[in-house]
Amino acid sequence: MAQTTYKNDLILRALNGETVERPPVWMMRQAGRYLPEYMVLRKKYDFFTRIQTPDLAAEITIQPIDIVGVDAAILFSDILTVPKALGLDVQMVPGKGPWIPDHIQSPADLARLTESGAVADMQYVYDAIKATVKALDNRVPLLGFAGSPWTILCYMVEGQGSKNFAKAKGFCFEHPKAAHQLLQAITNVTIGYLNEQIKAGVAAVQIFDSWGGLLGPVDYQAYSMNYIQQIIDEVEGAPVIVFGKGCWFAYDSYTNSGAQAIGVDWTIAPKTARELAGDKITLQGNFDPIRLLSPIPEIERLTKEMIDGFGKDRFIANLGHGIIPNIPVPHAKAFVDAVKNYKA
Repeated sequence: MAQTTYKNDLILRALNGETVERPPVWMMRQAGRYLPEYMVLRKKYDFFTRIQTPDLAAEITIQPIDIVGVDAAILFSDILTVPKALGLDVQMVPGKGPWIPDHIQSPADLARLTESGAVADMQYVYDAIKATVKALDNRVPLLGFAGSPWTILCYMVEGQGSKNFAKAKGFCFEHPKAAHQLLQAITNVTIGYLNEQIKAGVAAVQIFDSWGGLLGPVDYQAYSMNYIQQIIDEVEGAPVIVFGKGCWFAYDSYTNSGAQAIGVDWTIAPKTARELAGDKITLQGNFDPIRLLSPIPEIERLTKEMIDGFGKDRFIANLGHGIIPNIPVPHAKAFVDAVKNYKA
């Protein structure tokens, strides 16, 4: 496959460990609810229409490139495409979030899942990638993504969002054989899913382990890292970023996994993250999303402090989790501009 030349390839150079003039910057959930332009489309189309219509997904993906000027696009989609492809009824309920009415409640429920054909069932994602790549016209790289198997299991068993995913954790500890069977099925589909995203045109992929921090270090290795490692080993043709929220205890595993970058949340100091991860891997993060409500001069000061803490090289500026809906667009842009204007 011919190597794509981007007008702005800063994020790929940072992932490759090259010396850069400044860190690249993008924001998790940057295509979404804080943008008035997105809200117009949200009122017209339901969630799955937006992600399953390639031109709509492409338009939403590109909005933050034009509006706030980030250095990379991330596909507008959702991690719950995988349980949907496996055969569960995934709904997005306004004001409530994800809802899976036929969620997994016992080991016997695994028989309802259809691993065969699941990767092909997400063709709408690959079509959206192709439409986005075409519309981007090589301005910036496009990132793809998937949820970690553990995080996907959390939703498949809990059936909805939760503060502690006690049902999901309880299922794993009460039915470990079934839990590992489910995790393996998710892993198999996710490997195929990410490889198809790369074939369709994404330049890098991120694994979101949003609920990894709910596990202790020993259980994390068994129920999450074991499966993330399989994905890293089998995904080909693009760098991999691993973002584990609350997973500082796993940084050594991430560093030695073959991934190109570690996503860092805001609960750990940049210098501590660098000490835990070492200097041979790129780090990404870790501005507190709610800090974007601060006055703009404060955002600018804190952004510089963040970059100084991580270091200019082997670093991608980002938030420590997804941007929230009530962030003013000028504040998001101030964060991006502060990175672009960074001087050591």
